[in-house]
Amino acid sequence: MPKLNTIAHWLSIVSLIALILLCLAWELWLAPLRPGGSWLVLKVLPLMAPLFGILRGRIYTYKWASLLIWLYFTEATVRAWSDSGLSARLAWVELSLSLLFLVSVVLFIRTSRIKK
Repeated sequence: MPKLNTIAHWLSIVSLIALILLCLAWELWLAPLRPGGSWLVLKVLPLMAPLFGILRGRIYTYKWASLLIWLYFTEATVRAWSDSGLSARLAWVELSLSLLFLVSVVLFIRTSRIKK
């Protein structure tokens, strides 16, 4: 049985990568603000910053990434209620992924503090 710490680590990796891919696809192909893509695709760049630290399991990166994800949670919440059609559905997916990332990050931090 894998340890809770390992599960939280993998959940945070998967949810962060899925969030990056979702934001890229959303703003370039699926439902961009303007046909052909928009500059809003640059919102992916802050998500790239913690990627390598999350992959390596660095606690400090997990801590500040738990604050960064609130920006994406907020954006997804606003767009889920204000947009319509596919864009609103994508916002709900972004909201779910950001919550999954937040929960897995907090769980990883908490289980990493336990002495082994």
